[in-house]
Amino acid sequence: MEQQVVFDLELLKKYDISGPRYTSYPTAPQFTTAFTEQDYRACIADSQAAAVSRPLSLYVHLPFCDTICYYCACNKIVTKDRSRAIPYLQHLHKEIAMQAALFDSHRVVEQLHWGGGTPTFISHAQMTELMQCIRQHFSLADDATGEYSIEIDPREASVETIAVLREIGFNRLSLGVQDLDERVQQAVNRIQSEQETFAVIDAARAEGFRSISLDLMYGLPHQTTESFIRTLDRVLQAEPDRLSLFNYAHMPTLFKPQRRINDDELPDAQTKLDILQASIEHLGKAGYVYIGMDHFARPDDELAVAQREGKLHRNFQGYSTHADCDLIALGVTAIGQIGDSYSQNQREVGPYYAAIEAEQLPLLRGMRLSEDDRIRRRVIQALICHFALDFAVMNAELGIDCRDYFAKEIQQLSSMQADGLLAVSETGIQVRPAGRLLIRNICMVFDAYLQKSAQQFSKVI
Repeated sequence: MEQQVVFDLELLKKYDISGPRYTSYPTAPQFTTAFTEQDYRACIADSQAAAVSRPLSLYVHLPFCDTICYYCACNKIVTKDRSRAIPYLQHLHKEIAMQAALFDSHRVVEQLHWGGGTPTFISHAQMTELMQCIRQHFSLADDATGEYSIEIDPREASVETIAVLREIGFNRLSLGVQDLDERVQQAVNRIQSEQETFAVIDAARAEGFRSISLDLMYGLPHQTTESFIRTLDRVLQAEPDRLSLFNYAHMPTLFKPQRRINDDELPDAQTKLDILQASIEHLGKAGYVYIGMDHFARPDDELAVAQREGKLHRNFQGYSTHADCDLIALGVTAIGQIGDSYSQNQREVGPYYAAIEAEQLPLLRGMRLSEDDRIRRRVIQALICHFALDFAVMNAELGIDCRDYFAKEIQQLSSMQADGLLAVSETGIQVRPAGRLLIRNICMVFDAYLQKSAQQFSKVI
């Protein structure tokens, strides 16, 4: 498939609204506390009874950060007291054992991700013990097959840290960079030198990590097109396998740290669009292809290959090549997906600790998908991963007539078709290059919950 994208300024301005990122459908605001531990266990039993045993994916949330980045909207605990990680890890080890006991031991973990917070906030010994605990209770695929990744803040990772991570089994790194401009860094309280950043990348290459992904963010204070392209040029010299270009969503009413960012120092809407356009052009010239939803990759990267082969998937960690896994959530606020259900752990450490000490799973909320949910999830997955929907394939897979089932939605797409975002035919829907940056808008047409939701979402661009 064609994996480039067309930047159409007028279209982006016309469709610049807020909407979900669709790491799940239905999205997290639809989760409810009516979903109980009994429901969760029943969903696991259904998964265990399936004719084909699904592999497993583990997400481990480590919420601690040494300092606060003002732009951050993640669930984290900011502290310089490293001892606060000790009780958290003790409870996390117990949760790992409790969760593992619910799954057949022959089910192999093909994917593992540590996120945060700052996962490397904990010591080398604690990281080693945590991975040993995971291996004790779960069967992990070998290094050649498994995808084991961790989020890295270069300020919290020495060359020795990278060696430890590779030794205990990680083979992929995701590095937060955001911007290398010192004035921008000071405005968002993330002082991170080029030397720190590139020392981690060099160490990861030397240790044999299979994939290195870098995260950048546009829309931060003091950014200009020229300053951001300087950062991008410097980053491209490191030749990352993947690169994410996130739009900073300024929502200080929802995220208190963002109140420390001065509104008058933020780039205006036109400057943000200029930055995005220049960045897309730069990445295209450098040989990167557009995967979707802010993500770019080298043409030979596994994500790019999976997309061309129609095997790409999207979950709570973003784009993935492991479409058929049950995702087990571990740690405070973590979200999992077992079969046709979603579940989220307690958001605060107090209730999280209390549940585990009572030998209960630390479940906060979740949901079972209805038949309509499952149908719409599959359609949104196809569009957001592959920019196309084949009616015949969907009809056979879902047991519906797409043109009849989605008659109202197809009618609603007519204005987008007139604007050149997509093409609707008798055989399916094809998103055109000019519509790929607006894939969230297209998916929103198929979202049955959106009109009822009071949730605030970020802008699509």
